[in-house]
Amino acid sequence: MDLQLQGHHVAIFGASQGIGRAIANAFLAEGCQVRGFDRVPAEGIDTTLGDVAQPQSVRDFAASFARIDHVIYSVGVSSGKFGFPFWNVDAEDWARVLDLNLVGAVRAAQAFAPGLVASGGGTMLFLVSVAGQIGSQTDPPYSAAKAGLINFTQCAAKDLAKHHVRVNALAPGMVKTDLNQAVWAASQQSLPEAQRQSYEAWAAEKIAKVAPLGRWQTPEEYGAMACYLASSHARNITGQTINIDGGQVMHS
Repeated sequence: MDLQLQGHHVAIFGASQGIGRAIANAFLAEGCQVRGFDRVPAEGIDTTLGDVAQPQSVRDFAASFARIDHVIYSVGVSSGKFGFPFWNVDAEDWARVLDLNLVGAVRAAQAFAPGLVASGGGTMLFLVSVAGQIGSQTDPPYSAAKAGLINFTQCAAKDLAKHHVRVNALAPGMVKTDLNQAVWAASQQSLPEAQRQSYEAWAAEKIAKVAPLGRWQTPEEYGAMACYLASSHARNITGQTINIDGGQVMHS
């Protein structure tokens, strides 16, 4: 399938590792001009160093593009605490998680929306999570932030539709990333030493429990879907949350 993305200009927040890096690689393979925004350089990718918690740095990054076609926000930060029951995570610990996962995405969207409109169309894609759809008890601040981002995706999609800008969300399930390992580490903190599991054992047990297909998802799958959603083949897809989760979330 020819996605016809060659020469498109792509901005990726969180391009240095994990899913964000896989998405960057996928767009590069399609012949796109890719630039990243991250706290550390993305090897082989033109990267602007910055923090999504700093509004001016996000605005400056957007202003540096003469043309923009696609914006991807692939940022995910956990509270670092096991949130079951929810009062295990102090209310004061929510602010940073909400700011980086949700408000940072709003900053990116607001900064790039004028450029996308001026370009005559384009796409935005937010990386969310299955946790934002099922009320995951593992990390309530993270779950709530991603749920908010799913809702914002729909708001932005409605606002931008008349400008031919499509906005969607992509929801990972179980993927081997630093974030996934942070969830495992937090889950082990409250357990007696004898009950703690290795990352591999914990993940295998969780996948068997929550994913009907019974296997990991890979970052490359999200890269492929991100490119498809950016292409004209997806011209009638907007305001949607696409789950690549091994069947973990099914809506009847």
